[in-house]
Amino acid sequence: MRKPCRSLLRLLRHRDAERTYTSVANINASVAASPVSEASTGIRGTLDRMDARELAATPRLYHSLITACAQYKNLEDARAIHAHLASSQFAASTFLDNSLIHLYCKCGGVANAHRVFDEMPTRDMCSWTSLIAGYARNDMPDEALGLLPGMLRGRFKPNGFTFASLLKAAGASGNSGIGEQIHALTVKYDWHKDVYVGSALLDMYARCGRMDMAIAVFDSLESKNGVSWNALIAGFARKGDGETTLLTFAEMQRNGFEATHFTYSSVFSAIAGIGVLEQGKWVHAHMIKCGQKLIAFVGNTMLDMYAKSGSMTDARKVFDRVDKKDVVTWNSMLTAFAQYGLGREAVTHFEEMRKCGIHLNQITFLSILTACSHGGLVKEGKQYFDMMKEYNLEPEIEHYVTVVDLLGRAGLLNEALVFIFKMPMKATAAVWGALLGACRMHKNAKVGQFAADHVFELDPDDTGPPVLLYNIYASTGQWDAAARVRKMMKTTGMKKEPACSWVEIENSVHMFVANDDTHPRSEEIYKKWEEIIIKIRKTGYVPNTDYVLLHVDEQEREAKLQYHSEKIALAFALINMPEGATIRIMKNIRICGDCHSAFKYISKVFKREIVVRDTNRFHHFSSGSCSCGDYW
Repeated sequence: MRKPCRSLLRLLRHRDAERTYTSVANINASVAASPVSEASTGIRGTLDRMDARELAATPRLYHSLITACAQYKNLEDARAIHAHLASSQFAASTFLDNSLIHLYCKCGGVANAHRVFDEMPTRDMCSWTSLIAGYARNDMPDEALGLLPGMLRGRFKPNGFTFASLLKAAGASGNSGIGEQIHALTVKYDWHKDVYVGSALLDMYARCGRMDMAIAVFDSLESKNGVSWNALIAGFARKGDGETTLLTFAEMQRNGFEATHFTYSSVFSAIAGIGVLEQGKWVHAHMIKCGQKLIAFVGNTMLDMYAKSGSMTDARKVFDRVDKKDVVTWNSMLTAFAQYGLGREAVTHFEEMRKCGIHLNQITFLSILTACSHGGLVKEGKQYFDMMKEYNLEPEIEHYVTVVDLLGRAGLLNEALVFIFKMPMKATAAVWGALLGACRMHKNAKVGQFAADHVFELDPDDTGPPVLLYNIYASTGQWDAAARVRKMMKTTGMKKEPACSWVEIENSVHMFVANDDTHPRSEEIYKKWEEIIIKIRKTGYVPNTDYVLLHVDEQEREAKLQYHSEKIALAFALINMPEGATIRIMKNIRICGDCHSAFKYISKVFKREIVVRDTNRFHHFSSGSCSCGDYW
């Protein structure tokens, strides 16, 4: 048989190369424009053509397949490409092995990536960085950090990408100790001044709660960018320092850096923590002015901010306007209904989620159970708890706590006890604490003492349960038992958290404690409250001295009631806010029952809407009634 001439061989190679080039281009184009199923078919078809020798296997073609697969993240296709490459002449290619590690990490197959890494005959810095980044990206910080010693022993020099991934892992683990060691390495290899590594350092310290170090790193950066500003803002927000978050946000604007969706999300989250509505509206307006779209990512935190700042109307508007709502958006609205005790509205919203085919999760059911608990919907709460099985969701301890709360609030204390004893896991302090809280509501000292004993055993450092038990004894007139509890608290050094309330007026927050005379306008405030008392007494308000948990005479008990922190805050707001404006008050503990009664009368007499947010829920007072229906 005659051998083909050299010109013919060149022609055949040219055509083969042309087909390969065309295939590479077709793969890239088809993945960019096709659904996942079609893209996957294209990948498999290309591998089949390579097996049939219709296409020549080349490093470029394999890399193109890997790149295409990484775009739609299909783990099975990644394994098919890997298997095909392993049987080819390019099996030992460091470049392609690095690409495979990156592909597997993108597809969530980090264990596969590590196997590729282990089987590599030679490694370079790129394969170490890809694997570390893969673990960090897939929320496996300990595994990412565990690679660091081996990398250093191999005398590999980490680069900026390596350090960014290691610092991300250290931040996720909350381990500031190893974070400091990585910080020392960035100095050793002269990467600490790099703005991206510096931003990662800042973020790591912020996530570990070391805002002192985060600020120091930020100040040391010779050039700052949006990432470093966002990391600092997110750190303050995560720490719950709303005031500093807002100040830093304003400073970021003054320095000419544009806010991103991440910026706004952090700021809204911080505002939600302190409940300053006017500041939240200002940031919302700023976002609209800058032309930012209301995507779900930001809309969810904005919705939460409005709900926690006492404006359900604005929260609902945000929910309706969010483009492409996700399960977090739906859950955020459901949680808002729960916080306001709007049980029926929550049930309607939950059923709408089911009709729309939203993927219900653990948070969804926790929110609807909370809504049923606050709304007194015992039958519905039991039904939704049982429904979790239909969605293959295993109830967690928080769900059991909420069901105990549901039964306890309704006065079904014995049923709540039976429910606790039938739980598939051991009851925690939170479970017994929910029962103890219900005993305080219904003044049941016997069951309350039983629940308190369990809480003391499981969480002896918690100051809340002894206070609840004291309240139960005091409210039922068992002063000797109450005295024993108080003595125990004094002996163990336990202190009751001082009650305080705050109100926002003209972008300033004013805080008050009971019997507060430290405010520069305290004389005016007390005079206003006396005026309020006279007016609401005429319309039927009678002080309820049952809420004074001190063994004193009736006159002194009544006097003790009148200067609770929320009442002082309300008097101050009535002096300073324009007529008809809604008053929003925040409180760090549960609102007093007498204050609750007084606020209903005030809302009617002074024709004001008053929203109170305490640690338990929201109360919306209007025209003499409260949104909780006196079930709280």
